[in-house]
Amino acid sequence: MSWVIKVPSSTSNLGAGFDSIGLALNLFLELKVTKSESWEFIPGSDCLNDIPTGKDNLVYQIAEQVAVKFDKGPLSPCRVEMKSDIPLARGLGSSATATIAGIELANVLLDLNLSQEEKLDIATNIEGHPDNVAPSLMGGCVIGHFDYEVNWIKAKVENVTFVAIIPNFELKTKEARAVLPSTFKYQEAVHASSIANVSVAAICQGDWELLGKMMKKDLFHQPYRKYLIPHYEELEAYLEESVYGTFLSGAGPTMIAIVNNIKVEELLNKWKADYSQFEWLPLQVENEGSMTMELDVPINR
Repeated sequence: MSWVIKVPSSTSNLGAGFDSIGLALNLFLELKVTKSESWEFIPGSDCLNDIPTGKDNLVYQIAEQVAVKFDKGPLSPCRVEMKSDIPLARGLGSSATATIAGIELANVLLDLNLSQEEKLDIATNIEGHPDNVAPSLMGGCVIGHFDYEVNWIKAKVENVTFVAIIPNFELKTKEARAVLPSTFKYQEAVHASSIANVSVAAICQGDWELLGKMMKKDLFHQPYRKYLIPHYEELEAYLEESVYGTFLSGAGPTMIAIVNNIKVEELLNKWKADYSQFEWLPLQVENEGSMTMELDVPINR
């Protein structure tokens, strides 16, 4: 038997929505899975060339966690061909897509028939917060809270483009977490929360100019992490007059500019010419989330 599993990338920490707001983007991790004699993960994209090719692959490890959770026997060995256009360790949810893919893989191999809510609960317990895994699973923009259970809503996003500005260096989440403060004073927390509250309202009403203002006021993570990104303030200032707002995607180092669809066509080539050292990717929100399809014929090797 054979399956295709396709999972969209995500951007998280949307503005002031630290660990709680994310949206799915139209970059994808795709797995072609065929029953086999042994476990084998085959990289089919340049960004995956260094991934583990056996049971130490993250997708397998997540699938095995799901099997243990449901007290199921060993996972049937498979040959897994992996393709991805999601840069690794750039703040675009590459590890979250692997987590969702692992859950989807276990779901089909073990005939678990998991609901979306059950998949989200498993993924969030693994990740510790829902802002990457929820949009990759559900699609769209997801605002979520996790405290032993996941509470979430899906907000509609349209008529804007998310331009990812991707540098040629990685930034590990562990390193980016290390620069964050361990506590806030009460009044600081109230102030930071009010910024996040208005950010959520702006997203739900599609008020991108207001969201852009709130992004610049964020107190939860961008003021600390931007110093890990040497070009952050320069690019933010360069784009300020042309975009609704710019934010640090996930833990970084990718920055994302929220841009009017028409302006993207007018300005993208200029941005690429002025800052050719970065990869500029105009992306759209992916509303469908992850999908699994059973194939009627074996996958050609």
